[in-house]
Amino acid sequence: MTEVIFNSRDEYYKKPLGAVIADTELAFRIKVARSLDPVGAHLVVHYDRHDNPAVYEMTADGADIPAETAAADGFLTYAVSFTIHDTGLYWYHFEIETAGDPDSGEQEGVLLVGRDTSNNAAIITSPDWPATWQQTVYRRDYEAPEWIYGGVYYHVFVDRFNKSGRDDPTLTGGAHNGQPIPEGRTFHDDWTDIPDWEPVNGKIYNNDFFGGDLNGVRQKLDYLASLNVTCIYLSPIFEAYSSHKYDTGNYEVIDPMFGTEEDFRALCSEAAKLGIRVICDGVFAHTGSDSKYFDKYGHYADRAADAGDEIIPGAFGHPESPYRSWYFFHDDDTYDCWWDFRTLPKVNKRDPGYVEYITGGDGIVRRWLRAGASGWRLDVADELPNDFIDALVGAAKAEKPDALIVGEVWEDASNKIAYDERKNYFEGKRLDSVMNYPFRTAIIDFVRRGNAEGLAQTVESITENYPPEVLGSLMNVLGTHDSVRVITALAGEEFDADTPRFIQAGTHLNEEEWARGIELLKTASLLQMTLPGVPCIYYGDEAGVEGYKDPFNRTCYPWGHENRELLDWYRKITAIRSSHTVYRQGTYRTLAAAGGFYAFERRDGDAIITAANCGPATYSFRLDGAWRDLLTERHIEGSITVFPGDRLLLEQV
Repeated sequence: MTEVIFNSRDEYYKKPLGAVIADTELAFRIKVARSLDPVGAHLVVHYDRHDNPAVYEMTADGADIPAETAAADGFLTYAVSFTIHDTGLYWYHFEIETAGDPDSGEQEGVLLVGRDTSNNAAIITSPDWPATWQQTVYRRDYEAPEWIYGGVYYHVFVDRFNKSGRDDPTLTGGAHNGQPIPEGRTFHDDWTDIPDWEPVNGKIYNNDFFGGDLNGVRQKLDYLASLNVTCIYLSPIFEAYSSHKYDTGNYEVIDPMFGTEEDFRALCSEAAKLGIRVICDGVFAHTGSDSKYFDKYGHYADRAADAGDEIIPGAFGHPESPYRSWYFFHDDDTYDCWWDFRTLPKVNKRDPGYVEYITGGDGIVRRWLRAGASGWRLDVADELPNDFIDALVGAAKAEKPDALIVGEVWEDASNKIAYDERKNYFEGKRLDSVMNYPFRTAIIDFVRRGNAEGLAQTVESITENYPPEVLGSLMNVLGTHDSVRVITALAGEEFDADTPRFIQAGTHLNEEEWARGIELLKTASLLQMTLPGVPCIYYGDEAGVEGYKDPFNRTCYPWGHENRELLDWYRKITAIRSSHTVYRQGTYRTLAAAGGFYAFERRDGDAIITAANCGPATYSFRLDGAWRDLLTERHIEGSITVFPGDRLLLEQV
């Protein structure tokens, strides 16, 4: 028999639901079985920044909130309400006082009621501190970037998306965009090649290029508009040695392989005419060892000398360098680097000079917003201290009040702790939103294995913990440059993390896996397009590009060889999304999650239901009123049977 009932996701038990703005009154109810002989109840609330919890006495007589005092179902209801003023995270559980039974020798005592981490239900726990529920409290200091609500992100890995055709045919492999290819780089003549993956002298250099550039992106703006894209997220575009550009050489210059600042400005300008904005990738936790700031190999000093410019020494080997304090050097001139990659020296994000360079009035953040960008995606946001993020966001919002700042965070970002620091990303003055990897993991698990319960719990947890403004701009990914291509993750052979690269390079979807993968990707992308947040298409996923992890997930877009069935599907579902306002910030409610069947409702007055059966059995449910399946134009009333593999998008008519 259930002894206590509380549901933080039901307005009867907690109101308002989810994250709340500071100075909001919160109301709680809990039902306690009369068989426990309850004589009192308390709500215990622990503020994240305090050592001692606050204890609120709950009443059963309706003094604070009308409550049942003689429940016919055998429960007594306790209630309390109060106001939370300070922003931050609060953790709460309940204590139930019991009278005991003198005839049996049972002593009066206190029962702790905490959260069942498997399903969010209330359970009586051991005398130890129970698992608690989370309450997020925030107050926005800046305008929310509402322009992204209801939109579609498109993630472009610049070198592999499209090349503008400005290569000199007489210098194939020797020049690009009118510039000689720098020494140490290679250039693929064949756009369909697999990126270099075999180690050279035991190292992976990521120094091979295919020729994608900013003008190539600009040439495909009409294509992106046909996918109803509203925001292009560019992988790093600043000068760097590698093809991925995460080893920044100079934040002030567009990499010559990608074009010029004028090309970037033209891209932003032309995109804006189609209602598309552009955000840049901000890589601020480290630079490249081959950079103007570190200059380990003297390349930048040599370049300045050749040009007759002032030579400003890089930090490596030069204690007098103005950049020396940006890095962590040791007595033997070794240095701290990012995850042991010697080509990525770690930056001191608390160094005043570095902070000013990135976030100052003429700093990097504001410079590229002035050039046309509409925001930044922050690489490894967990490694950026809170005060650095505060300064960065302040600079961006001062330059463009509606600038979008999205962080790379792989877990639930609302309660993230990194480097012994609670990040409090959503308290109101930091990130607008994050990359939503938890949805990706749960969607793939559901579509491939039928874990509907896990997907529902993940979605409900995120929607409960994140402020609505954050949900509205979540970057809902299925694939990224850091993950296995989604069609491979759904239908391909599953490999361990240590599977040799030569096996990954030689493994492709067979005919049966392709057919299955297309159907599974349709279901996964339908969920991605209709769950809270903004879907992000990783370039080529919509065309059926396959591949395992880096670099096999970074092959070139197959222009002229797209999977037309998938491409037509993506155009259809993005068009449906863009034509329904419910996907801006409509509420979410789970309707069913069991046995491989998952259904949820989005509502903003009108309702749209998404349903998918990824289990082995049929599932039937009843609909009130008349509905139309937006995927097939079929009209439905009454009961409906959903067969394995079916997916529905039902609009009330």
